[in-house]
Amino acid sequence: MKHNEAWKRNTPNEIKIGLISISDRASKGVYSDEGIPALQGWLMKALSTPCIFHERLIADEYELITETIVELVDDMGCDLILTTGGTGPSRRDVTPEATLDAGTREMPGFGEQMRQISLRFVPTAILSRQTAVLREIEGHTALIINLPGQPKAIAETLEGLKDEEGKSIVLGIFAAVPYCIDLIGGPYIETDESIIKVFRPKSAIKQ
Repeated sequence: MKHNEAWKRNTPNEIKIGLISISDRASKGVYSDEGIPALQGWLMKALSTPCIFHERLIADEYELITETIVELVDDMGCDLILTTGGTGPSRRDVTPEATLDAGTREMPGFGEQMRQISLRFVPTAILSRQTAVLREIEGHTALIINLPGQPKAIAETLEGLKDEEGKSIVLGIFAAVPYCIDLIGGPYIETDESIIKVFRPKSAIKQ
C-alpha cells in the first residue's frame, strides 16, 4: 500500500491523532461543539510526545462515522482515534456499531474500564455502550476508542480518579494507550506523569 504525503511524520515519534465529535446538532451549527476542544485540551496537557491532530465534526450517521474512521486511518495515517458522542441507548446513538464496522478486532477492556470509572459518579453509566477497536491495514494499525460526550466525563475516563493527595483511586484508560500503540507498531508515546502515568512492562520502557 502506497502512503500519501499525509502519512509523513515530522519526527519519528510524532503521533497522529484523529478526533471525531459526533453530534447532529453541533454538526449543523445549532450549538458549538465541546467534544473536540475537550479532547484536544486534555491531550495537549497530558502528552509530552509531539502530536498532530486531525479533527472531524460529523452527524450521528452510521455510514459517515465508519467512513470518517476509515479515512483517518487509511488516508491520514492516524495512530490513535478518539470519538466523542453517540454511545447511549437512543436510536440515533450508533457510534459503537459504526466503530465496530471500521475495526478489524475489538478491544473490549477500554469500554469496561470507562463504565467502571463513570459508575462512581452516576448509576446511568451502565447505559453507555462505548467500545474500542483496532483497525489493521497493510503496514499500519490504529487504535480507535469511543469516549463519552461530556467534557468532564472525557477527562475523568482518560485520566482516572485521584484522591485529595493526588493518589490514584481508579486508573484512567489512557494509562494503557501508549503500550497498546507500542504493541501495534506505532510511535513511542510519553506523558506528563502529573496528569497520567503510563504503564509499560519494564522490558518495554525506553530510557
